[in-house]
Amino acid sequence: MITENADKFRPVAPPRIIENAYTEDQHRRLLDVVRNNGPWQLILAENFKTPEEVIATTSGMLPEGVELTWDMILNPVFRGYLARGGACFYPELEDCYYNSRFLALVREYWGAKYAEPETFLFNIQGPSPIGGPPHLDGTVFRGMTMENTPLWLLLTMAKSCLFRHWQVKKGQVIAWYYKGRIGGGFNCWPDGPGGEPLQISAPLWGRAVVVENEMMFHHGQACGPLAMRKPAGLDISSRFGADPEVEGGWRITTGDVVNQRIPAEEMRFLVHWGARIYKDFDEMKVYMDHSDDISADQALNILIDDMRERGVAFEMPTDPMNDRRFIGLVSQVYDIGGPANIPPDAVGEAA
Repeated sequence: MITENADKFRPVAPPRIIENAYTEDQHRRLLDVVRNNGPWQLILAENFKTPEEVIATTSGMLPEGVELTWDMILNPVFRGYLARGGACFYPELEDCYYNSRFLALVREYWGAKYAEPETFLFNIQGPSPIGGPPHLDGTVFRGMTMENTPLWLLLTMAKSCLFRHWQVKKGQVIAWYYKGRIGGGFNCWPDGPGGEPLQISAPLWGRAVVVENEMMFHHGQACGPLAMRKPAGLDISSRFGADPEVEGGWRITTGDVVNQRIPAEEMRFLVHWGARIYKDFDEMKVYMDHSDDISADQALNILIDDMRERGVAFEMPTDPMNDRRFIGLVSQVYDIGGPANIPPDAVGEAA
C-alpha cells in the first residue's frame, strides 16, 4: 500500500548518471584503505541496536504476534566510514572527500549556492540477496544528525512528514564497482513509490548517480551466484575483510570461523559520498548558528502528541529512545508503505 505521505517522497530532481566517478588511482587507494583497515561490520550492526529499529526505517509491518529476531533480517552487506562530519579519517583519501567535482555536481543538482562534505562511507559485499525492501536514507535535521540521534528516529521523523521545517537538504554521489555478471545494479523510484522503477544495471565500474536518496525509495539488486547469497553461520557479529590466503580475495568471518570466501570478481563495492546543501547564505547561517534547531526530546514529544491526536493507545515508556516495544509501535504508526513494483532478481548469467 502506498500512503499519501509515501507519495511525497520524490527527489528534488531526477537522478543524474555520471561515469568515471573516481580515477583509477583514487579507486586503488579506496580499496587499499578497505583492505588494510578491516574487517568491517554488517550495516545492520553498525546502525541498529535491535531488530525493531531496523523495521522502523523500512516500509511494511510484521504480522501480529511475530517476534522479530536478527536471523530474520540479516543480509551479508557490510559497511565502513571513510569520513564523517567534515573530517576525513584517512589522509590518503582527502582528495576523494574534499572533492571539488562532487561539490559542483550536487550544487548544480540542487540549484544551490553552497555545499559541504558530510558523510563518506562504503558498502562491501559478496553474493547477496536483494538489499531489503525499498528504503530511504537517513535524513538530517537541524540539531539532530546521525552523530547524536539513532537512525530509526531520524527516519521515523522523515516518514511522518511532521519535521520538514527542520530538514536539511542533502545530495549524494553514489558510485559502484562490480564486475560480476549476475545482478548487482541499483533500483530506485524517482517518480515516487507508485512510479516506474529506474534500474541502473551492472556491470558497473566507476558509474555513479547524483541524487537525493533521503527523498527517493531505492535498494541494491541481488547479486552473484544464487547458491552463495546466504553464507552459513552469518550472525550480527560477522565481519567482511581481505582474505590473507588469496590475492585480491575477500572473506566473511564470524569470530575465528570463515563463513565464506569471495573471489575478487564477485565483490560489489559501493562508495557513498554525501554533502549538506544550502540554497543561499541565510539558509547556511541558520544551520551554522543553531538558531532554529530541534532536539530529540522535542521530536519525541511531537511524535507522541501526534499519536495521541490519532487516538493511538500506548503506555508511555520511561526510556522511549531505547524501548523496543515503543519503537515497534512507532514504526507501525508511521509506516508509509513503499513501492510494490519491484523488478525480479537476476538469478542466472547475464547476457
